[in-house]
Amino acid sequence: MPADGTIAAPAEPPTRTVAKPLPHDSATKHVAGTALYVDDVREPAGTLHCVPGYAREATVGRIRRIDLATVRAVPGVIAVLTAADVPGVNDVSPAHKDDEPILAAEEVRYHGQPVFAVVAETRAIARRAARLGVVDVEAAEPVVTVDQAIAADRDVMPPYAFVRGDVEAGLAAAPRRLEGSIRVGGQEHFYLEGQVSLAIPGEGGEMTIVTSSQHPTEIQHLVAQALGVADAFVVAEVRRMGGGFGGKESQATQWAALAAVAARVTGRPVKVRLDRDDDMIMTGKRHDFRIDWRAGLDADGRIEAVEMNQFARCGHSWDLSLGICDRAMFHADNAYYLPQVAIRSRRLRTDTVSNTAFRGFGGPQGMVGIERVMDAIAITLGHDPLDVRLANLYGGPGRDVTPYGQAVEHNRLPEILAELETTSDYRARVAAAEAFNAESRFLKKGVALTPVKFGISFTLMPLNQAGALVHVYGDGSIQLNHGGTEMGQGLYVKVAQVVAEVFGVPLDFVRVTATTTAKVPNTGPTAASSGTDLNGMAAKIAAETIKSRLTSFAAGRFAAAHDAVRFEDGFVTVGNERIAFGALCREATLARVQLSSTGFYATPRISWDRANVRGRPFFYFAYGASCAEVTIDTLTGETRVDRVDVLHDVGRSLNPAIDIGQIEGGFVQGMGWLTGEELVYDARGRLRTHAPSTYKIPTAADVPADFRVRLFEGGGNAEETVFRSKAVGEPPLMLPISVFSAITRAVASLRPGTVPALDAPATPEAIRRAVKAIEAS
Repeated sequence: MPADGTIAAPAEPPTRTVAKPLPHDSATKHVAGTALYVDDVREPAGTLHCVPGYAREATVGRIRRIDLATVRAVPGVIAVLTAADVPGVNDVSPAHKDDEPILAAEEVRYHGQPVFAVVAETRAIARRAARLGVVDVEAAEPVVTVDQAIAADRDVMPPYAFVRGDVEAGLAAAPRRLEGSIRVGGQEHFYLEGQVSLAIPGEGGEMTIVTSSQHPTEIQHLVAQALGVADAFVVAEVRRMGGGFGGKESQATQWAALAAVAARVTGRPVKVRLDRDDDMIMTGKRHDFRIDWRAGLDADGRIEAVEMNQFARCGHSWDLSLGICDRAMFHADNAYYLPQVAIRSRRLRTDTVSNTAFRGFGGPQGMVGIERVMDAIAITLGHDPLDVRLANLYGGPGRDVTPYGQAVEHNRLPEILAELETTSDYRARVAAAEAFNAESRFLKKGVALTPVKFGISFTLMPLNQAGALVHVYGDGSIQLNHGGTEMGQGLYVKVAQVVAEVFGVPLDFVRVTATTTAKVPNTGPTAASSGTDLNGMAAKIAAETIKSRLTSFAAGRFAAAHDAVRFEDGFVTVGNERIAFGALCREATLARVQLSSTGFYATPRISWDRANVRGRPFFYFAYGASCAEVTIDTLTGETRVDRVDVLHDVGRSLNPAIDIGQIEGGFVQGMGWLTGEELVYDARGRLRTHAPSTYKIPTAADVPADFRVRLFEGGGNAEETVFRSKAVGEPPLMLPISVFSAITRAVASLRPGTVPALDAPATPEAIRRAVKAIEAS
């Protein structure tokens, strides 16, 4: 029995394909450059190219005049579109009606908002012509920052709160009180493949959209809405994406809709592929936050009451901010029991591009807030930060319920933290860092070990469903289609492994086809780390349905009981008889056995009543921990990450090679967000970091030279997921909070007992500001 007293996951039988470290299904194609992305698809004859245009000087205000005569006169321009050319609804909002126009008609709400679009014979012509449009705007003073939005009292949606107990009384009664504030920056997705869609018109109003999107069903629906047709007239297809990270969950729809409208107007295929600068200017980012907090604690650093006030810059529209800001609240506790707690959230409207989903979906921002509280407690009291974290961990009865009312079951963090503390040699390295700091005047070291508890499921309940379609052909080959999309994370190979395991065949028997709404309808986005959980289970259900039919046929064919039929190694064994899987399938088709099936899965045991703040929003929690050691130069603010140790729980891994890759990639991406990636807007609301020359993402040189990643051997998921696995996409992004905490600790070593005023990202400039503030205090 586990240390927390819960029942362990049931033992699973040995597998032959699942749980094996198999390569990504497109790995060779990625390396060879033969993997097809949207811009690699052979263009139909007569394909046109569409480029959006915007008011290049104005940032916000009423549109007085649009002059496109010069644009239309450019040779090679076929059409110039405005909002009046949208035949249906001029809106692509995923959550709030009439909130996000395809093309702005009456006002510009952020710098870069598309007002018109040029359709031309070539992309080069369209790009040049788009710069000639005149958009005259009656400029207004923009609200750009979180602080400005608070001062202006501008909320994009109503505030929300989780409250348990009497926080004010708890704070007043606590022996010790602390307070502080931290700003957490946004992040650009910087997918290698930008936003792109190809619209191909068909007969009778039909439209096919080949797109780079995490949500084909939403593409289908919103394109149909823009064209004024029923959903069945539109097919959205996604073979693969060159990265998504949430940036293609809702924000791919605008460009797909623009391509479709242009195709409808011209009667020819149309492609929209945003230039990198336009992509960064016109699409949303990770939400940046300001988090103000107050905490009451006992003499040992255990929290008795805490208040967290989260202020999020949402941008000009709703987009997905309701769910993102909610999830920041859901994860404001991270791994810690908060007896009396108030978590309050304001979602602020600014005159900037609407921020959107990004890996972690608000969870990372919430976790950074509570981890700053833990660091502040440790620094102020002079305690080791790990000891403070351990003292506040979720525990047994009475300390196992979250601020939103869900019990923390099957908590693996005590085991994970204990194991990582030992394997990382945490205590000895902390002592070595302190000795180094005592001797070194300008270089300072910091070591931090931080936990992650991340809830798995969409908190919008209807999204927790998936469908799959499996065909078994007469030769035994298998075609698999499901509603999940592949963006490099290995979803396709994992689900193929599941299907191969069910049929007992080698993986190369299974062919995964492009995700398309023509085969599997009404799916949710590939997001929230749930792609494998949902689609893997749907595919398993479909495969098991076919397997059951084959089992019945084989039992009858060989006059045996059903339980005598076994599928393994590409053969079907019935008692002492053995037949190749393909041969059995051939006989089954001749006997008119149906070898095709759909599968459908809806996540069980979850519910969320948002209005009454009650329910179980997450099917289970994923756990992990990271220990980071850093060295900072207090003169320049530069940071070197010396070593990272990660121990992460993925349940019973479907594919350890893919999972470790996801952990490594998520860690580096999160480290970039917390240390180097900085979005800069000027006072007029214009994004100044809109190209690789001005926006720095991590490179190979930033990966820790000593980077140790291990999967926690915890016996599998206690919940009945696909082969007892756990989600792995998003939780690792929060592991590098250890790096940020280690930097905080290194700066704090300059003056013990003083909490550094260090915001994220901890760029060299931010570190220098924090150092100077400590030196001046």
